[in-house]
Amino acid sequence: MDALDVARWQFGVTTVYHFLFVPLTIGLSVLVAILQTRWHRTGDERYLKLTRFYGKLFLINFAMGVVTGIVQEFQFGMNWSDYSRFVGDIFGAPLAIEALVAFFLESTFIGLWIFGWDRLPKRLHLAAIWAAAIGSNLSAYFILAANSFMQNPVGYRINPDAGRAELTDFLAVLTNKVALVTFPHTIAGSFLVAGSLVVAVGLWHLVRNRDSADTPAYRYATRFGAWVVMIATVGVLVTGDIQGKIMTEVQPMKMAAAEGLYTTESPASFSVLTVGSLDGSREVFAIKIPYLLSFLGTGDPNGTVQGINDLQAQYASQYGPGSYTPIIPVTYWSFRFMIAFGLAAAAIAVLVLWSQRRGRTPTSRWLLRAGLAMPVLPLLANAFGWIFTEMGRQPWIVFGEMLTRDGVSRSVSLTEVLTSFTAFTLVYATLAVVEIKLLLRYAKAGVPDLTPAPEPTDTDDAERPLAFAY
Repeated sequence: MDALDVARWQFGVTTVYHFLFVPLTIGLSVLVAILQTRWHRTGDERYLKLTRFYGKLFLINFAMGVVTGIVQEFQFGMNWSDYSRFVGDIFGAPLAIEALVAFFLESTFIGLWIFGWDRLPKRLHLAAIWAAAIGSNLSAYFILAANSFMQNPVGYRINPDAGRAELTDFLAVLTNKVALVTFPHTIAGSFLVAGSLVVAVGLWHLVRNRDSADTPAYRYATRFGAWVVMIATVGVLVTGDIQGKIMTEVQPMKMAAAEGLYTTESPASFSVLTVGSLDGSREVFAIKIPYLLSFLGTGDPNGTVQGINDLQAQYASQYGPGSYTPIIPVTYWSFRFMIAFGLAAAAIAVLVLWSQRRGRTPTSRWLLRAGLAMPVLPLLANAFGWIFTEMGRQPWIVFGEMLTRDGVSRSVSLTEVLTSFTAFTLVYATLAVVEIKLLLRYAKAGVPDLTPAPEPTDTDDAERPLAFAY
């Protein structure tokens, strides 16, 4: 193990951990805005209760996301200074806009929304949450545009004297074909997470408190969240299909690694399950769907999908000797776990909707257990999706331009990286406990009671508590 290995582990752990908060923030901001819009248009009190209830969960998650996201920026200068030096002219532009425009828009209007209840006009207060939701989604786009440059570099030139990439067309970076499809795919995945949380919390209260006066609110929340999950699943599948075709075009090795396809095939089958040798170099047993991989990769059931061996030979000839093959078991299984966990959440959403057909109230404890697992499933799908995206690009940190091993800081020792990795992991573990406890505490508390508190009766100062006498 060297500094490069630990730096990769640190970035991987902190990134996956941070992204547990990101999709919930993106999706829940919009869902809370929709609920408040429903209250604004109808005056129905249950929508106001749900807005304030899920809004509180959104704010807890947002705060944690901000804290964990700060570390991401520091790592570029700490552990990956050579990478930052090489690509900073390009990578820094969308990240700077994200911080100066999108994040400030989001955080400013979240502040107005938090403190604007009963202080701002209703329409202005509603506009604040929508502005915050738009800021969250804009923030995601600029970050994804930066990441997409690593997958498919565009809008740049290499300065031979400085030995670094220089920005030549910022619009090309923002309209990168990878970014244009990754953004809607990520947003759909975020709604999958947020809808699942809405279902889980609403279903828990609906099953446990069937005679509560707030049952109509929980019934609506459960159905609303389930429909969001269903629509988001369709969005994930459609955008994922487009993303697969673009990935085959710009990163054919990643598609081959996703399937564990070693030899070029036409047509190519998609393996539902493959058992390979211990070194991952050959197939032992597989269950396959004919023509599916060709369709996913090219749009043609008889299309040609290049194999790992042919691409390795091509890259070795083009870029020089070395291995250009990612870790096949990681890419193969992360791709399938991504799909499986996402579809499992959709299946539970169907069961939740079925259990409430014709006004029925769900009573099944098994359904409740499945519903409580719902938020975890799309979170795992998102995590495995990003593991596949980043590990499938290896050994490149910028595809075709810079190898990962060349991006690590040369002056940082193994001990220094290991120390920061250990410290950050312990801090993140602590934050995870805090996040879960806060979410569970406020989720169990249920929707707020909107009954106005009685006016205090006049008393003499001597009868008041000391704190209020002043």
